[in-house]
Amino acid sequence: MSVEVQGFARRLADNVERVIVGQRATIDLLVVALLCEGHVLLEDVPGVGKTMLARAVAVSLGAQFKRLQCTPDLLPNDVTGVSVFNQQTGQFEFRAGPVFVNVLLADEINRATPRTQSALLEAMQEQQVTVDGVTRPLPRPFLVLATQNPVEYEGTFPLPEAQLDRFLLRLSLGYLGPADEKQLLANLRREHPITRLAAVADAAELAALQPQVWDVHVDDSVQDYLVRLVAATRGHPDLALGASPRASLALYKTAQALAAVRGRDYVLPDDVKLLAPVALPHRLILRPEAELRGRTARSVVSDLLETTPLKLEA
Repeated sequence: MSVEVQGFARRLADNVERVIVGQRATIDLLVVALLCEGHVLLEDVPGVGKTMLARAVAVSLGAQFKRLQCTPDLLPNDVTGVSVFNQQTGQFEFRAGPVFVNVLLADEINRATPRTQSALLEAMQEQQVTVDGVTRPLPRPFLVLATQNPVEYEGTFPLPEAQLDRFLLRLSLGYLGPADEKQLLANLRREHPITRLAAVADAAELAALQPQVWDVHVDDSVQDYLVRLVAATRGHPDLALGASPRASLALYKTAQALAAVRGRDYVLPDDVKLLAPVALPHRLILRPEAELRGRTARSVVSDLLETTPLKLEA
């Protein structure tokens, strides 16, 4: 089982890496989110390849891709769709919005108003959309890749905790090293690599592999460690809000998927340690006095990873 998942993940990541240079670790985590049917928040400065990463993943899967440019005047119906009256038939017809797609890029999601942001909540959690009292299922797989700029906040609407908690992982690409940036320039010397990219998998293969991730064994000692790690956030003096049970489930599922991607049918504590910095911080709220001291949610998680023991002493 793990061999099949590993082969799929390697094939997909290798293909995406033909477009996105020097970001293999982030690409692997994005594949983990795909296997978990989770959504990803890409938080980074403009120009590092967030949009191209989403396109490359969609092309590699042979999946539908749509980009939703979030602005303050974007309405909920612009996301989910709207019923339009057809004068010829005398009936209302539903015109699907961009959310009816396999891979949706919600670019600069924090520029949309809270009302429009909330239009994505049902889609992200239930994989369905309700308009005019009618519930319609979304295509599978369904992945939301949302981006936001962590530097420029003027004219933005910060994502509420309920929305952030729906994102399985929060990732960032960061700047490339000199060698990788030189390779990027060489790749873009003529046409963009995305124009030559072909599908190396399909939605059916992904759907068949997703349930297999649940079969990855998680030992009781690893489960206890995971639960203690999440519980430690709830009583931390620098945090006003700790991680929810959904955070525990996210860490559990992604650890299983990461183990499968690496060809194992069991989870190691190192899997949990690697994923905690991308699965937990965006679900935490710092106390104001901690922020004044320069603390961040990520630094709190780093401290907890160092202080939370793997095994309880007898």
